[in-house]
Amino acid sequence: MTTRLLSSPLDRRSLLRRAGLGVLAAGAAGAGLTGCASAVDERRAAGNAAASAPVRGGTLKLAARTDLVPGNFLTNSNDGVTTTVGLVYDTLVRRPNTGFEPQPRLATSWEISPDGRTVTLQLRDDVFFHGRGTERGRPFTSADVEFSIRTYADPKWTAQLRSTAAAVTSFDTSQPHRVVLGLAEPLSNILDLLDTVPILDSATIDALGRGEAFVGTGPFRFESWTPNTSIVYVRNEHFRDPERPYLDRVELSIGGDAQALLAGLRSNRFDVVGGLPFRDIATLDAAEGFHAITMEGAELQTYVGANVTAPGLSDVRVRQAVAYAIDRQRVVDEVLRGSGYPINLPWPKSSPAYDEARNATYTRNLDRARALVAEVGTVPPQPLTFPASHPVHEPVAQIVQADLAEIGITTTLQPVDSAQFVKQLIGAQFPRLWTTFHSWAQHTPSTLTVSAYPFNAQKNSSRFVSPDYQRAAATAWTLPATDTAGLGRAYTALSDELLEHLFLVEIGVVLNQLAASDRVQGVGWSKRAEIDLTDAYTAA
Repeated sequence: MTTRLLSSPLDRRSLLRRAGLGVLAAGAAGAGLTGCASAVDERRAAGNAAASAPVRGGTLKLAARTDLVPGNFLTNSNDGVTTTVGLVYDTLVRRPNTGFEPQPRLATSWEISPDGRTVTLQLRDDVFFHGRGTERGRPFTSADVEFSIRTYADPKWTAQLRSTAAAVTSFDTSQPHRVVLGLAEPLSNILDLLDTVPILDSATIDALGRGEAFVGTGPFRFESWTPNTSIVYVRNEHFRDPERPYLDRVELSIGGDAQALLAGLRSNRFDVVGGLPFRDIATLDAAEGFHAITMEGAELQTYVGANVTAPGLSDVRVRQAVAYAIDRQRVVDEVLRGSGYPINLPWPKSSPAYDEARNATYTRNLDRARALVAEVGTVPPQPLTFPASHPVHEPVAQIVQADLAEIGITTTLQPVDSAQFVKQLIGAQFPRLWTTFHSWAQHTPSTLTVSAYPFNAQKNSSRFVSPDYQRAAATAWTLPATDTAGLGRAYTALSDELLEHLFLVEIGVVLNQLAASDRVQGVGWSKRAEIDLTDAYTAA
């Protein structure tokens, strides 16, 4: 049996799903809000109809909280990186935001052998790397696929799918527009790798590491970077689709607190903003001239992690108490403003590993939590670390702090800057508890447990080691993607391991959102929340 996808027009267009966010109705008259919502919907419908024809040219102004960190370029860990990857680079395939069937990008078709150990990709012959200024660079070939996957597998870059990249053991690049990948064993998530690895330029990889050059084949060229201030991108005149992108220029402003970003959006200094509190996005979504962009398919998860080697956390009963104590619904209602839902396991509802029964294992039960703490005895005070760069994490940490206080566990909140937090996450350096987002659960489930820093069965942020967990992760990873029944059993085993050991305590799925001016149309994104402006334009 083979897996194939023939050449077809690339479907890059993602729908902008507007969030209703009904939690705004709390404390207000239902009838009044219904009338207001109807008026907003009518106004938007009229505005969208007027702006339905794409407009070529212009500058789109983005704003985000965290800067580009060249050394973390393949970690998918901050705004500057994900924006640059999304605009400047391209991948071989692209999994759609609503579903798993890959779509062609730089590969026009692919075939997986019956034994799952060979992947043959046919490549586009009309793709060029960015050149100097408006010049066309060198052509993209199969050698660039080999270079990019080998670079992604290099431990220097601490890429999260590094183990999958390292499992590609051979490359046949004898033909410039065909590459054959040899795998050590079948990999259920091989297409996740091809969806994730940006095609890199071998001639400028050292300059990338120094932050001096970012050269890809994507719709925009990197023009300049002023650290902690801005990144500028310009239209790639030689993009594989001559009609795209519509925009001439994209400017990303970096830094500023949430209120400064909100003020910048309201004053038209910015067109699209990330990193706002969900309550502010909800308010904007109901206001004249603005809308929320819900990044469906790029779900995040908010969670509490535990260093299982630390005093007070090495006993699983304490971690179970934490799981019983957390008021997940309060986090969803008050912090996420309804843009998400409570979970016990990492999988979003779209995942083949989602299991509603197991997902309700730990509901809020303070009596049970207190009993577990009493069995253990006194639990020492626990520092609770979180990144200060995103407005979700502090209120989540405050709710967790209050919940744990109710069962006799004292926590001290410890905010840290984004770069330091990522360093602690990758290096398993958290002293006790932490809270943040994780990603990757929206991909093939095995990707999470062999790749993501918090979950990696071989080495994870919790310092958790278990032969049973390692075995379950390896089984889910090395089954062919066509073995649906076997994968189902493997995902159940993974979920059971996660629930039994609770080195991570899930809180809720987060449907991440951007806030945008109504004059911005066509904003897209990848499953990793890399912004895609190939089809974006600004209406007059």
